[in-house]
Amino acid sequence: MKAKIHPKYGPVLYRCASCKQEWTGMSTKDEGKTEEIDGVPHTVISLEICSSCHPFYSGKKSFVDSAGRVDKFNRRFAGTKVMSKKAQKKAEAKAGE
Repeated sequence: MKAKIHPKYGPVLYRCASCKQEWTGMSTKDEGKTEEIDGVPHTVISLEICSSCHPFYSGKKSFVDSAGRVDKFNRRFAGTKVMSKKAQKKAEAKAGE
């Protein structure tokens, strides 16, 4: 194997933004932010959603729209046949505010 061409592999702290759950692991990803756990620096990787709070894995129906994607879709396709009548009324009411 060639020397000095492989990415640095180190400890990582994964943190879910939705349910605030944390766990450790190993990864080559480096996001710059670090936290020390038991004297060992861990790179912190933030996740929008994890398997414990994802509706598919947890069986709970919850709606997570962290980036406003639904509103963006409704604004973009308002007045077209893609949107249901209920969604069109909702978009029109929101636009009127």
